[in-house]
Amino acid sequence: MPTVRANDLDIGYDVLGAGPPIVMLHGATSVGREDFAAQIPLVSRTFRVHLPDARGHGRTRWDAAHGFQEGWLVDDLLAFVDALGLRTFHLVGYSMGAMTALRFASLHPERLRTLVVVGITTQREPRLSVARGLMDPHKILATDPDWAAALSRRHDPGQGPGAWQRLLPAIVADLAVSPTMGPGELHRISAPTLVACGDHDPFVPVDHAWGLSRLIPGGRLFVAPDAGHELMARKPGLFNEALAGFYRSTEEDARRRAGGPE
Repeated sequence: MPTVRANDLDIGYDVLGAGPPIVMLHGATSVGREDFAAQIPLVSRTFRVHLPDARGHGRTRWDAAHGFQEGWLVDDLLAFVDALGLRTFHLVGYSMGAMTALRFASLHPERLRTLVVVGITTQREPRLSVARGLMDPHKILATDPDWAAALSRRHDPGQGPGAWQRLLPAIVADLAVSPTMGPGELHRISAPTLVACGDHDPFVPVDHAWGLSRLIPGGRLFVAPDAGHELMARKPGLFNEALAGFYRSTEEDARRRAGGPE
């Protein structure tokens, strides 16, 4: 499993497949190889897939006692793709990773061939309230030992025992104060974009996802029925079909944005 030095971090990542480059950003508390487990076999048949661990997650060591900010994740992504020589690439983000992807797409629109964001709203609520309820380490340890064990399994080897108990409150604290994205920022996104959510996602009301897709030029909306926040894992066949259709329909535009055949 390789690492690359970027933005003063040793970013751990997985890479597999062959073809045009795609970067897939996981959600808070997780890692890419787990969040995208149901998509990797499909995507890696067409793309060269890069799955970086966000700072403080998995193998990318960062002590959240030193802080945690959404803006740092955008800087980390820019440094990561530059270190790997990815001039343009496809980008997929889920939840926290989707916010990173949106901010990156607004700041560096020329770098992206396509954009897919899953399970995200640019509005603070209900994301903050739901996160506060779910990401309380004391509550997790007391009431959900299975999740506590999963968090330890994901993060202890790279971060040290118990580091996730500092990470989760730091993420929530940043969510409470990080600036929200406005229409002007979203209008700068120029890559073909798919906005996806589950129709029962507690973090993302469907009307929020619809509004986001309308504010992004060329944005498209996919709503998975009977699905919550983890729609990629809960509805993998349906989501993968929508994803494959999106990439087929945007192939010519993506090739143009890449500057021609690879």
